[in-house]
Amino acid sequence: MNDDQLERYARHIILKEIGGAGQQRLLDAQVVLIGAGGIGAPAIQYLAAAGVGRLRVIDDDEVSLSNLQRQVLFATEDIGRAKVEAAREAVARLNPDVSVDPVAARLDAANAAALLADADVVLDGSDNFATRLAVADAALALRIPLVSAAVGQFDGQLGVFRGWEEGRPCYRCLVGDNPDRPDISCADQGVLGALTGTLGSLAAIEAIRSIVPFGTDPAGTLLLIDMLNFRFRTLTLPKDPGCGCGR
Repeated sequence: MNDDQLERYARHIILKEIGGAGQQRLLDAQVVLIGAGGIGAPAIQYLAAAGVGRLRVIDDDEVSLSNLQRQVLFATEDIGRAKVEAAREAVARLNPDVSVDPVAARLDAANAAALLADADVVLDGSDNFATRLAVADAALALRIPLVSAAVGQFDGQLGVFRGWEEGRPCYRCLVGDNPDRPDISCADQGVLGALTGTLGSLAAIEAIRSIVPFGTDPAGTLLLIDMLNFRFRTLTLPKDPGCGCGR
């Protein structure tokens, strides 16, 4: 690292759990983010600030006025622009060490493996169940750690999945495999804007932890957040013996 990088990441480097070697691993890493919305936008900001060297951002949407209540990566002048291009420019302003590969496409079962193939970590903040299943299946097949975050109204959940490991559940162990599950969007029910920032920040922490392990490994647990009742809970997730990840 050069002198500017040593200063930029000094607060990481001084942490014994990260240090200079860990910061270099972040600089050499690639995180693929599914969605640049309420969860993805703050995650992009914190991963870029942390010096994760390469971010592939996959989203086929454009910035709208209603996004700005929670998607703080964007500004009013970004309305109508592709989210991935606005994200690329925002990251360039934030940290020149970080490159963004903008993918203005919708991830599905047909292209998921190609889009995730070279990732060190996948962070899924997508807003529909079919996409989540496609991401989870590809990440499992490629043996890439999956950080999955979701929000709804005043609630959120966060999990880390490495289902190829002995005793560790995959995403389908949690949700099953019904692709026809109805999606309920924040446009239909609303969402507390700052809650999406909380989940995006927590997801960024888990992506960083997957690159530079520290503390307790969260794989196999699920964090539930209930902001109506100011409550955080952690559940243990068992591996489903009937799930395909066990074969």
